[in-house]
Amino acid sequence: MLFREGEPVNGIYFVNAGKVKVHKHWGEEKELIVRFAEEGDIVGHRGVGSEMVYPVSATALETVDLCFIDLAFFQATLKVNHEFLHALMMFYASELQESEKNMRNLVHMPVKGRIAHALLILQKKFGTNGDGYINMTLSRQDLASYTGTTYETAFRIMSELIQEDIIAISGKSIVVKDPARLALLEADAG
Repeated sequence: MLFREGEPVNGIYFVNAGKVKVHKHWGEEKELIVRFAEEGDIVGHRGVGSEMVYPVSATALETVDLCFIDLAFFQATLKVNHEFLHALMMFYASELQESEKNMRNLVHMPVKGRIAHALLILQKKFGTNGDGYINMTLSRQDLASYTGTTYETAFRIMSELIQEDIIAISGKSIVVKDPARLALLEADAG
């Protein structure tokens, strides 16, 4: 775990390699995955603000190579490096737009549409290997947490998508066999 929700911010992390899930907890065992980070992404930045505590947790999903930037150095850099500040503002804006879309989807999209949307987003973000599998292993629990549903519902929907020959699963790896039909499920739900 890179950092836990509620801990004081001591810096931010640039992901050089690997994948990280950024998640929020509530209750004893519930979590919502806010986003997945990969090479070139930043994590820990959500804690930089008036409270200076991490509002989310970040957990490595595989071996990661990170560059930790101390908070004081990060803040000093923002004051003198305007290009970096602009790039960071654009990153924040994109992330905020994505968060707003995800909130809309959680409220207005049925679960099957949310899962279809998530699989298409993950395929776009991480790409696929030579066999067509998304370049990310994903447990059904993580998929449920990412789409705001229960494990049981995610399992049922994934089984339906497999029966409909839209996706295939091998362990924690997923291949989208029919992206057009998956996109239709997403569009019909939105």
